[in-house]
Amino acid sequence: MQQVLTTIAIENYRSLRDLRLPLQRLNVVTGANGSGKSSLYRALRLLAECASGRVIASLAREGGLESVLWAGPEHLAASVRSGRHPVQGTVRSGPISLQLGFASDDFSYLIDLGLPKRHDSSAFNLDPEIKREVIWSGPVMRPASVLVRRKRALAELRGTSSSSGEGWEPFESALRTYESVLTEVLDPVRAPELIAVREQIRSWRFYDQFRTDAESPIRQSQIGTRTPVLDSDGRDLAAALQTIIEIGDIDALYGTIDDAFPGSQLQVVETRGRFDLELRAYGLLRPLTAAELSDGTLRYLLLVAALLSPRPPTLMVLNEPETSLHVDLLPALARLIARASEHTQVVVVTHARDLVEALTAAGAQPLCLVKDFGVTTLEGVGTFEQPPWNWGSR
Repeated sequence: MQQVLTTIAIENYRSLRDLRLPLQRLNVVTGANGSGKSSLYRALRLLAECASGRVIASLAREGGLESVLWAGPEHLAASVRSGRHPVQGTVRSGPISLQLGFASDDFSYLIDLGLPKRHDSSAFNLDPEIKREVIWSGPVMRPASVLVRRKRALAELRGTSSSSGEGWEPFESALRTYESVLTEVLDPVRAPELIAVREQIRSWRFYDQFRTDAESPIRQSQIGTRTPVLDSDGRDLAAALQTIIEIGDIDALYGTIDDAFPGSQLQVVETRGRFDLELRAYGLLRPLTAAELSDGTLRYLLLVAALLSPRPPTLMVLNEPETSLHVDLLPALARLIARASEHTQVVVVTHARDLVEALTAAGAQPLCLVKDFGVTTLEGVGTFEQPPWNWGSR
């Protein structure tokens, strides 16, 4: 059984002022429009970018650190909450900080991002800096559980070089402000846990509203190679489905298709290395090609290819998978997602009530986000009822 995340922690990302989300193997996140569901999805993607060295570039695409930071006051007085006084800005007392992290029973990780000191000689003064990173064992960070720590340019690995027992050994090279320990510290002997965390994060997969218009590559014939992992944009759908047929759970594939489209048969046609997807529907004299399938049918097949991957990730996040699907397909989709959660941890972000109910009935943990004075919180969970978490300090 793969190690699952027990907590996702986010601080100061848009409306996620201080959100700690408890996770199980199968989770469904819901809430009204504007409650913070999209922010949660984006924050998870941003956290995943740390393992590939793209976190700074990803923040830049969102307008920079100042654009994604919590925009409300640092403290909200009781008189404001009661409505007696308007919300007003105050002088900031703490550092500007965006923090992201996750916990598991195995290894856990956090990253702290802040603004740089201005240098007149640089044109990159708006680039955020990685101020701090920590990897520790177990779900809650304690001094004795920390295995790797990084503050600004200095990274240190827990070792046994000191006379008193466990000590800290500095990493040989200083890290630049845009470099993460996950990509720069590669030492399988002194820091195997760091490599384990990096590879765990790199296996995470995100699927969000596939493009299915008439010009979409998904509808076109594609050169196919073995594809155990569907691409995030789904362009290699036919090859991914053929890979499941050859090395994956073919019975689950055909059973899932029949569950959603009774009497239909899926086939992938190969012609000189190019792959074409066809679906023979009950009652038709010829199969329909990918170019002829409805948006809903094509999106469902994309979800099938993602969820039945022969190489299950440690975490899969689906953002609004119900898009373009008829309500009658949602029970079949819920069964498919529940089946996938036997092999991978799944987080579904949706506002479709029917899908929430079907997933909950299948054993999913429902997590409802609400917004209070601009802050996203977990419905029914007070500040002191959140999962335990320790950010530490700079």
